[in-house]
Amino acid sequence: MTTYILIPGAGGDAWYWHRLVTLLEQRGHEAIAVDLPAADDSAGLPEYAETVVEAAGGRGDLVVVAQSMGGLTAPLVCSRLPVSRLVLVNAMIPAPGETGGDWWTNTGQDQARRECDRREGRSPDGPFDPLVYFFHDVPQDITDQAMAGGSPQSGTPFAQPWPLDAWPDVPTEVLSGGADRFFPAEFQTRVAQQRLGVTPERLPGGHLLALSRPEALAAALDR
Repeated sequence: MTTYILIPGAGGDAWYWHRLVTLLEQRGHEAIAVDLPAADDSAGLPEYAETVVEAAGGRGDLVVVAQSMGGLTAPLVCSRLPVSRLVLVNAMIPAPGETGGDWWTNTGQDQARRECDRREGRSPDGPFDPLVYFFHDVPQDITDQAMAGGSPQSGTPFAQPWPLDAWPDVPTEVLSGGADRFFPAEFQTRVAQQRLGVTPERLPGGHLLALSRPEALAAALDR
């Protein structure tokens, strides 16, 4: 049995992982989805990391899985928990001293998104629509639940320099959605290769793989 610690992206809602949790448990594993204090302006990266450590509850041999913004937090827990593997899912990969706010420009995310928009026939200058960029391949009933809930995301963690001197010495894998419109797969590949020396495994689906393709994600995590 493997214990998976699941760190959500912006909004910090453990609900994001609910479809994946069920599938991992059916495979005989333990899955702990973490609720982060996303709406708390007094909480930054140290507090997010502390929340993950507390959720782990002293368990050993952990696989830490991070979605999107969760990539800022996941490496911070590796020195405090017995982590055997770190898995980034359509995740931000920070550099030492870089703020989350600077990450977008430093990595060229906006240009990559705009190029993807043009390639797929969308206007890159239109208003940002989460239904277009995040939920385009998520089942309607799940989308409706997501739109009815959720928390605002404080800007505090994005303003803080990423505190590690280097990426933790933990085996790291990157999973990317081949249809991700927000972090296009080619963009993720470039950033992962440049910053980690890792080539992502590409899965079907967009940015929210745990909601749109939980079966494929569970299989990838369990390999």
